[in-house]
Parts: sequence; C-alpha cells; structure tokens
Amino acid sequence: MTLFSDASFFILLAVAIVPAAVIGLTEHSLRHYGVVLSAVLVAAAFWGQPVQALGLVAYLVLSRCALCWLARDPKSERRFVAASLVTLCPLLVYKVSAVFSLSLWGFIGISYITFKGIQTVMETHDGLITRKDLGFEDWLYFLLFFPQFSSGPIDRSRRFAADAHGIPSRDEYAGLLARGILLLLLGAVYKMVIATLIHRYYSPTVWGTGDFGTELWAQVKTAYLYGGYLFFDFAGYSFMAMGASYCLGIRCPRNFRAPFIATDIFDFWNRWHITLSTWFRDFVFMRITRWLVRRKIVKGRVRVAQCGFLANMLIMGFWHGITIDYIGYGLFHGVLLAATEGIQKRSRFYKAHRHDLWFRILSWFVTLQLVILGFSIFSGQISMLVEGAING
Repeated sequence: MTLFSDASFFILLAVAIVPAAVIGLTEHSLRHYGVVLSAVLVAAAFWGQPVQALGLVAYLVLSRCALCWLARDPKSERRFVAASLVTLCPLLVYKVSAVFSLSLWGFIGISYITFKGIQTVMETHDGLITRKDLGFEDWLYFLLFFPQFSSGPIDRSRRFAADAHGIPSRDEYAGLLARGILLLLLGAVYKMVIATLIHRYYSPTVWGTGDFGTELWAQVKTAYLYGGYLFFDFAGYSFMAMGASYCLGIRCPRNFRAPFIATDIFDFWNRWHITLSTWFRDFVFMRITRWLVRRKIVKGRVRVAQCGFLANMLIMGFWHGITIDYIGYGLFHGVLLAATEGIQKRSRFYKAHRHDLWFRILSWFVTLQLVILGFSIFSGQISMLVEGAING
C-alpha cells in the first residue's frame, strides 16, 4: 500500500477519520489514537517489504539512542557531532550507495524521517528541547506521523507536540475536521485529476533534426508541462497530508503558496516547498553563516550570505540525490539566490525601481523563466539535450 496513492489507503483513511471525529468532537485527546493509527498505516505501507521495515526499525533504534546519549550532555560538541552523524548515517549510506545502483539501507520516507531526526538532535544541542519535552511516545509520533511520513511537509517538533497534547474545543475541532476534509478533496483534485492530465501530455524528447523554432517550442512546452505537473502532484499530496493532519488535530504547516506568481527567487522559495526551504534556512544556512562569521573566512554580510546560499542549495541538491541533475539544480538556485542577494543589497537601480509596476511585472516574468529552467535541470531535460547534442 502506498500512502496517498492507492485506493486501499483512501478506504482505510476514510474509515479511520470516523473514530477520530468522534474522539475530537467529544473533546478527548487524539494523541494516543494518532500514534496507533500512524503505526498501523506505516506498517501497512511496509507490508511485503521486510528489508525496508528492518531498515526503518534500525534507524529508529539508532537515532533514539543517539538522541538520548546527547541529552545527557547536550552542550558537548563531541556528542553533538557524533549524534548527528549517527542520525544522518542511513540517509548518507542510501544516497551514496544509490550512485552504484545498490540503494543500501533505503526505506520509504527515509529523507523526511531523517529531517525530523536530525532536527531533534539540533534542537536538543541548542537547548530548545529536552528529553522531558519530547518523550519516547511523542518522539515516535513525530517521526512516524503518517500524513507527513513519506514526503512531508516537514513539521517542527515543538509545534507538533503542542498540537498533539492539546485538546481543542468541540467547535475548534469541528472547524479543523471540516477544513481537513476540504483539503483532502482539494489535494485529490490537484494530484489525481490535474497532475494526471498534465502528465498525459508530458513527453520529453531529445533535440531532433527538425525546424529550429519547432524544436525550441517543443522543449519549452516540455519544461512548462513538467513544472505544472510537479506543482500539482506535490502540492496535491501536501494538501492531502495537511487534510489528514487536521482531522487528527495536528495543524500541519502549509507547503505551497502560489509559487508561480513569485517576483524574485527569494519570493519563490518562500512559496515553493515552504517547509523544506525554511528547514534548510534554519538548520543549514544559519549554521553555515554563523560558522563563516566566527571563523572570519568571508568578510561582509552580503558575501557571507551569498556563500551561505551557495552551500545551502548545493547541500539541498545532494539531498535530492547524487546525480548531475540534482546537484546542478541545487547549484543553479544557489547562484540565483547569491546573485539576487547582491542585486537587492547593492544595486541602486533595484532600490530605485523595485516598487514600480513595470519592474515588478518584468521581475515576475524573468523569475518564472528561471524557475522553469531550474525544473528542466531537475527533471533531466537539460542533461538529455546535452547528451543528445554530443551523440548527434
């Protein structure tokens, strides 16, 4: 069974919402029910895949041991580094081994459960949470919460725990339930109707020997179709994940907010896969820039930020996968963010015209083309064209 894809999952989800509604509307805690339901649905997703299930269990044991060991002396840099490496180890093994077509230690949801695991390690080291704040049941619920298990959105442990322990009033939960059902329906339309329809017309091809204008239009159309498909497929899943979360009393954060109307690349990342970009901002970018400032490796706030953007997005590219397409996508957006930082902080022309209507329209148009170009890198379309040109 695949979460948010198979008909069997949606049947189980519809059945599971009924007792959740009864519990919530009678003003009882949904936490224990949510823990059991998540364990059951995650187990169903791993049914018939014992090796992956064993990989998940091994990850949970290792990461919990690492977190508890760090919690004994959270300020220890040695413990922090060791706990971080242990928590990241399965994902690193999986990504590196995938280069050699081995995919060792891979399991469903490995990327997003690792985000949550390393997040708790960093928050423990920073003194934001303690073992009491995130006990074993809360920690397990946070990592295995089924709506966010396979593809996010990436929640924050303290916010999640507050919702899990909270007991909303009857009216408040009724509002959450109604909104959750609407989000489930909206997500289903996005993913299963619109994305499916777009994908039917998406057919990447190498550059042929026809007329230049015709070939160029075919590649541009392919890039735009892929961008539309990726948005509606992923946003649809995210809306359904939000909807299921709301039905269980968890206010899952929003992941997309009209990304194609962004007027610059910063605005785009504030609208596209929001929980991923903010996660990298808080746990990668901020740490990199603080390290650069402390070490005095780079001088000037703008230069520090630019280096931080490049490193941050390059790491994001490697997280997607160790391939030329994903790494190129990360580097491309790192360069765009660094360039935008320099322009917005230092360009007199930008500061003089940034509020002008013509400038905002032009900025939107340029940003959209750069975003679509980035998607064509991500999808492998660019590398396919390069390979075709070399072989042709």
